[in-house]
Amino acid sequence: MEMAPPSDQGIADNELQLEMSGVGYVEVDRIVYTKKVAPPGDCAMARRSSKSEPKLSNSNARAPQPKQNDAPTSRGPIAFDPQLLLSKLGTAKTVHQYRDRQAVFSQGDPADAVFYIQKGRVKLTVVSKRGKEAVIAVLQQGDFFGEGCLAAQPLRISSAAAMQNLTVMRLEKKTMVCLLQQEPEFSEMFIAYLLSRNIRIEEDLVDQLFNSSEKRLARLLLLLAHYGKDSKPETVLPKISQETLAEMIGTTRSRVSYFMNRFRKMGFIDYNGSLHVNSALLTVVLRD
Repeated sequence: MEMAPPSDQGIADNELQLEMSGVGYVEVDRIVYTKKVAPPGDCAMARRSSKSEPKLSNSNARAPQPKQNDAPTSRGPIAFDPQLLLSKLGTAKTVHQYRDRQAVFSQGDPADAVFYIQKGRVKLTVVSKRGKEAVIAVLQQGDFFGEGCLAAQPLRISSAAAMQNLTVMRLEKKTMVCLLQQEPEFSEMFIAYLLSRNIRIEEDLVDQLFNSSEKRLARLLLLLAHYGKDSKPETVLPKISQETLAEMIGTTRSRVSYFMNRFRKMGFIDYNGSLHVNSALLTVVLRD
């Protein structure tokens, strides 16, 4: 069946046609001819509509089946080990070991690196212009410190010292920035860590402002023993001096000694070389 050629008056449409083919009927869509004024040397062009391709209507033709890979898959939580990633940095990181009470860095030193604790504990302290020292945090395995350099902090505003035999991984500021930019899982974990540290600082401030020395000491001992965290509590704490405890809660050593003896008589703690913390100490924090 012949189609009418485009007329000179503008646009000519062919009606929808059905033609016989070897496999069945072929649906021929409407063809729209548009007459254009072509420049010299060019010819008039015909444009098909978006449905210009013929469609097979044979009953034996099969519809395309979706691939198995196209099915949506649910992605569960990823178990991310930061130490495994940090261990692959090669020469971009260095590992240092410190003895008990040895300084990692001091207040006023250049802030040019971030540290990751692989083993042991670190005490962060600040010293006022009058020489008064205060303990602002005690960090442990899996924690970072020295991250102030990432916020354009030129000098250290606190000192870090080992509380026992300590092993830390030192990451240069440039290396840490590259990790945060190129490793989204590491970046997510590090941001979550900073947020948890910020929440802990806010809680410490509220505790300092509104709670008594006795409650502050009880809360500190429970935190050092990991009560209230996802990990299993450590009922036996490493040796820590009463002077350090006093600096952490903002009171005198004599007051700490008084409350420690009181806690021991009530069965909340037991110390003989090492400190044992019982969960019953929580009653001191919760009572009015």
